Amino acid sequence: MIEVDAMFPVMVTSDLEVVKQFYETVFGFKAVFYDSNFYLHLVSPNNNIQLGFLVPNVASQPEFLHPIMSAKGYVISLEVKDATLAYAEAKQMDLNFIMALKEEEWGQVHFMIQDPAGLSIDVVQHL
Repeated sequence: MIEVDAMFPVMVTSDLEVVKQFYETVFGFKAVFYDSNFYLHLVSPNNNIQLGFLVPNVASQPEFLHPIMSAKGYVISLEVKDATLAYAEAKQMDLNFIMALKEEEWGQVHFMIQDPAGLSIDVVQHL
């Protein structure tokens, strides 16, 4: 068995600085590694969530990591204690909404926004 200590997606996008500013400002993430010519690694304030972003066409990386990632069919879900409050805060920040606040019959309240890389973020509360 391989013991795993952490898990994080690495997404290929062209503008690490814009992505960095978005996640730091909107969700309070901190950059623990940042080289604007290569890679950005973000950690949430409570250290439970990590996100990685890689620029395209890095020669040292395998070719499948060279193109910018397609945002279609990919969602980053971030769980919050109060989705209604988070929705109000997101509206104040004038974020790019792709789904309004919605209560689901299976016991979730959530809304979706889009980050500067075009990735969908589902901000969700489990009831």
